[in-house]
Amino acid sequence: MDSPVKDIAAGATAAGTGASTGARASAAPSAASARAARLGPVALVVAGGLSVQFGSAVAVLLMPRAGALGVVTLRLVLAAVVLLIVCRPKVRGYGRADWGTVVAFGTAMAGMNILFYQAADRIPLGAAVTLEVLGPLVLSVIASRRLMNLLWAGLALGGVLLLSGGGFDRLDPVGAAFALGAGAMWATYIVFSARTGRRFPQADGLALAMAFGAVLSLPFGIVEAGDKLLVPSTIGLGLCVALMSSVLPYTLELLALRRLPAPTFAILMSLEPAIAATAGFLVLSQALSLTDALAIALVIAASMGAVRTQMKRVSTLPPQA
Repeated sequence: MDSPVKDIAAGATAAGTGASTGARASAAPSAASARAARLGPVALVVAGGLSVQFGSAVAVLLMPRAGALGVVTLRLVLAAVVLLIVCRPKVRGYGRADWGTVVAFGTAMAGMNILFYQAADRIPLGAAVTLEVLGPLVLSVIASRRLMNLLWAGLALGGVLLLSGGGFDRLDPVGAAFALGAGAMWATYIVFSARTGRRFPQADGLALAMAFGAVLSLPFGIVEAGDKLLVPSTIGLGLCVALMSSVLPYTLELLALRRLPAPTFAILMSLEPAIAATAGFLVLSQALSLTDALAIALVIAASMGAVRTQMKRVSTLPPQA
């Protein structure tokens, strides 16, 4: 029993039923706090998804200036600079396994961005994200050992395929291949983001991984964009993309994965096509059809179901002392 409840009970012994009334009053805020603690990681994932997809829409507008690889370089380099300044991560006291995790995380991050922007340069944003999210969905199926999570993943997959409008066969095959490759790297990103969050305090591991990913992307951006990367207005838009698509969402996802199982997190990633479609409508003037709306509803229903399943699982665990 919590100490505030003990105090109430001790002070109300002579009052009979007053003790139980006080205990119930104290339990209500405790239950609300527990509910908020379970929903907290979900809110972080949703906020990160909103940020990254609207940032991707801005990145599409930036591509004519710097090219797809130039945008990736601007995004990762500027995000790395911001994170290194804010976090000031320590580089001593870590073992080979820790640094191996950072390298793998940074490589997955760079690969995911390079492949995705190559896809977005060839096919519509909504279609690119729809294909990309298949990676996390496959991860959720492989990693989950619960039947309900498999069912929610299947429902989300149905929504993702419906959102495609049956038009994947009419897409640029190279762009579609890039999007699928980005999905594979996204699944890898989820795994190593969780490991990095456990091995490094706060966002230190993210800052170090982002710096490594930026170094990997730099030669590609220089070859494609050259001195276009140094234009002040391009740098300004690149900083906006870096903050919206890397710094904020990756930090939120890193924090969420410390308290959220990877299968549930992967199913929540199925919200990304819906968010991307909304961002495409608001920023890029890409209209939504009734079929798109139905697909988005299916994806949201699957994500909500996954969240409720996770909340029920957590609520059945024995309380910690």
